[in-house]
Amino acid sequence: MQVDRIPVLSDNYIFLLHDPTQKIAAVVDPAEAQPVLQRLQEIDVQLVAIFNTHHHSDHVGGNRQLIQRFPDACVYGGAEDKGRIPGQQVFLQEGDRVEFADRIGEVFFVPGHTRAHIAYYFAPATAEETGDLFCGDTLFAGGCGRLFEGSPTQMVSSLSKLRALPDTTCIWCAHEYTLKNLQFALTVDGGNPDLQSRYAEVKAARSRFEATVPSRLGVEKRTNPFLRWDTPTLQSAVNSQDPVQTFARLRGMKDRF
Repeated sequence: MQVDRIPVLSDNYIFLLHDPTQKIAAVVDPAEAQPVLQRLQEIDVQLVAIFNTHHHSDHVGGNRQLIQRFPDACVYGGAEDKGRIPGQQVFLQEGDRVEFADRIGEVFFVPGHTRAHIAYYFAPATAEETGDLFCGDTLFAGGCGRLFEGSPTQMVSSLSKLRALPDTTCIWCAHEYTLKNLQFALTVDGGNPDLQSRYAEVKAARSRFEATVPSRLGVEKRTNPFLRWDTPTLQSAVNSQDPVQTFARLRGMKDRF
């Protein structure tokens, strides 16, 4: 399974999964259809699946047009999103499996950003490969999604599930927010040498207009404040030793940043 990153809108990423042997493709969170159609034509593959993480328009905006072009493509989304994702045919819950090419994807129910958000984790097919996590707007490189429909308790539970995956996991998050996320992180965890180094690398990459996605989970665990709610430095920064309250206060600070 190969993954193409397609930049769209101002800062979104669409991910096109494809198998050149079977000449098939699946798309994750198609904000727009035309860039996906163009890429499908370039690599000469047929779209067989649409994997949506949640119902927001910048994740499902291309569904209808893609279905028109590929009427046999199956549209997947969370069970709790029923009626909110255009063309949805499969309603997924925690622990369900999806299959594409030679890979099996495990579904995680990760509410917080929305009440119905899910993520797809494709475990490595061989010892030489890494896992791939398509997490929508739940976990970002250096950050996490705003809490539009969920609670801090839900988000900590959701992020805990993702944090437990192997450190080598590729984090395919749906927005290029990394630089600003790390700028905020430095305000609460500025003494973290891993964070300082990462910020310098990301700043240089963005000055060259390079993408910072995918990230790796091990890097996130060392530098992303929203995976470090149980770290004394961050608890001290928000004057709380309670994990959920620490997360909630960090998220509130980021909302105002």
